[in-house]
Amino acid sequence: MELFDSHAHYFDGRFFGDECPEGAASLLTRLFSEELCGVINVGTDVGTTLAAIEQAKNFPNMYVAAGVHPSDAMQYEDRAGELSALERLFGDPQNKIVALGEIGLDYHYPDTDKERQRLWFDEQLSLAEAYGLPVVIHDREAHGDCLDVLRAHPRAFGVFHSFSGSIEMARELLRRDFYISFSGTVTFKNAQKVAAVAAAMPHDRTLIETDAPYLAPHPHRGELNHSGLMRFTATRIGELWGIAPEEAASITAANARKLFLRK
Repeated sequence: MELFDSHAHYFDGRFFGDECPEGAASLLTRLFSEELCGVINVGTDVGTTLAAIEQAKNFPNMYVAAGVHPSDAMQYEDRAGELSALERLFGDPQNKIVALGEIGLDYHYPDTDKERQRLWFDEQLSLAEAYGLPVVIHDREAHGDCLDVLRAHPRAFGVFHSFSGSIEMARELLRRDFYISFSGTVTFKNAQKVAAVAAAMPHDRTLIETDAPYLAPHPHRGELNHSGLMRFTATRIGELWGIAPEEAASITAANARKLFLRK
């Protein structure tokens, strides 16, 4: 199987603790020697983006998405300063930055400052448009507002990661030439809506991901997630499309290369 993990966080502390005794570097070395052909290591603020960059330098097929996650954005008062620090990373090709993300909206918690999140999202979309970078969008319980902000940025393109929206939302995103990515959630027995969207997706606009270390697929739900477990997600996508798991993996890997690597 040829697996391209379009969204992971290998700098996360869980890869350096008891849950992962071999450590992130050894784990990735092993995975790249097996089925893994690519990873987008996704930052959630400037600090984690720098950590993602350092990891990616050690693996030829690991690349970086640089951005400020909506939840992380709430920690920073100086939005202009943080975004300037982020922008300075784009100019160095050694940083292997292929996307701006993870950005978006997260309304899961009741005390969320929605307007502040929208400002961060809007300004990072503008930054992506200026640099011609695809965006990696996080949308948690904020589907309508995500689309509203996005409509103000007609040149923005990219992917909605770990998609949880409706088929109608997916169709609007497809009309805008966005890709949609499915995590291990699509394998969960209680995720019929996600599975229905995946089944209806055009093959050339679909990505798969881990969101590692989170969202491990069934039958590993609740465990530390990593790119090797993505074979279960590829198998489920294959089932929904009526094709072999290997073909589903190959199709989604080719889509990831097209979006992020322009290949």
